[in-house]
Amino acid sequence: MSIRTTTRAVLGGRLRTATGLLTGFAATSAAHLGAILTDTPVLRHATKPALMPLLAAHSVTAATAAAQEAPKLLAPALLLSGGGDVLLQLGDDTAFLAGMGSFAAAHVCYVTMFVRQGALTDRRRALVVAAAYATAWAVMVGRLWPDLGDLRAPVAGYSLLLASTAVTSAGLGWRTGLGGALFLLSDTLIATKLAKWRELPGHQFWIMATYIMAQYLLANGLLRAAQNPQEDRAALAPGKPGGFPGFAATV
Repeated sequence: MSIRTTTRAVLGGRLRTATGLLTGFAATSAAHLGAILTDTPVLRHATKPALMPLLAAHSVTAATAAAQEAPKLLAPALLLSGGGDVLLQLGDDTAFLAGMGSFAAAHVCYVTMFVRQGALTDRRRALVVAAAYATAWAVMVGRLWPDLGDLRAPVAGYSLLLASTAVTSAGLGWRTGLGGALFLLSDTLIATKLAKWRELPGHQFWIMATYIMAQYLLANGLLRAAQNPQEDRAALAPGKPGGFPGFAATV
C-alpha cells in the first residue's frame, strides 16, 4: 500500500469520525431544544453539557481530516463555553458568576482568534461595525441597568467582551459575523430574564437555539477562514468543493 493510499485511508477515517461527531452534535441539540419545549428537565440537563464538547471534537477532527490545523484557541473557547453551560445549570449566584467568568474567557479566546486571522484589517469597516455595536450595547445596558441589582457590574463587564466578539467576528466573514450577532442576541435574552422583564413566548428555547447556532457558525467560520481566508469575505456559495468536511453540507 502506497503512502498516498494510506494517507487517504487515514483522512477518510477522520472524515467519517468528523461527520459522526457533527451528527451527534445536531442530534443532541435537537434533543435539548425538544426537552425545553416539552419541559423535560432530566433530558435538558443531560444534553446541555454535551453540546460544546461535541462541537469542539468535531471541529478539531474536521480540521485534521482536511489536513489542516484548527485554530489553537477554538477548542478552548468551546470547552470554556461548555463549562459555562454546566455552571449556569446549577442555579445559585456563585455558580452563575463562575459561569459568566467561563464564558468571558471563551470570548477572550474568540476575539484573539478573530484578530489574529485579520478581522481588523479593514479599519474603516471595523470602526463602522464597532460604532453600531457600541450604540446597541449602550442602549441595552442603559435600559437593563436599573433592573439588574447586584449583577450590574458583572453583566456590564461581560457584555463588553460579548460585544467585542460580535465586532471582531464581523470582520472575518458572514458566518462568523452572524454567529457573533446571534451570540449577542442569546445573551441579551438571558439578561432580560435576569432583569425580570416580560419574557417572550418560548424564551428559553430562543436563548438556546440562538446560542447553539451562534457557536456552530463561529466554529464553522473560523475553520473555513483558516483554510481559505477569502471565502466568506467574498460571500462564495456554501458547499464549495474544498471546504472542511462536515461543514459545507450543513450550512
